[in-house]
Amino acid sequence: MKQRWLPVGVFAGVLFAVNIVARLVVRLAAGEDDGKQIWIGLVALVAVALVTLVAAVRWAPRYPMPRVVGDLVLGVLAGCLLSTLIGPFISRGEAFGGGFGYFLAQLFYYLMICALGAFFGVLAVMAFGRDYKSRGWQRFAQTVQAKPHRVGRR
Repeated sequence: MKQRWLPVGVFAGVLFAVNIVARLVVRLAAGEDDGKQIWIGLVALVAVALVTLVAAVRWAPRYPMPRVVGDLVLGVLAGCLLSTLIGPFISRGEAFGGGFGYFLAQLFYYLMICALGAFFGVLAVMAFGRDYKSRGWQRFAQTVQAKPHRVGRR
C-alpha cells in the first residue's frame, strides 16, 4: 500500500511546496509591488506545470494509462486543495478572502495548468514510443519476429 500511494503523496506535497515557496517569496521579497507579485506567480505556475510534466513523464512508461491518469488526478487535486485552502494562511490571507468566486477561479487555473503539464508530459512519452502500451507492442513484435518461420506442408 505504501509503494502505491507514496509517490502520489510526494507529488501532491511537491505541488504544495512550490506554492508555499512562491507565497513566502511574495510575502518577503515583493511587498506591495504588483509587478513582482505577478512575475513570481507566473514563475510558480510554470514550476507547477513542470512538476506535473515530470510526474507524467516518470509514471507513463511504468504503468498503464488509467493508473497514470488516476494518480495524476489524485495528486493534482490534493496539491490544489492544499494550496488553495492552506496556502493563503502562509501569506497572511484567508482561503475565501476574495470571495467564493475567487476561490473557484484559483482552483480552475491551478487544475488547468496541471492538466496542461500532464498532457504535454504524457504526449511526449507517447510520441517517443516509451509509454506502457507502446512498449508492450514492441515486446510483442520482438517475440513474433524471434520465432522461426514455419513452413507449411504441401
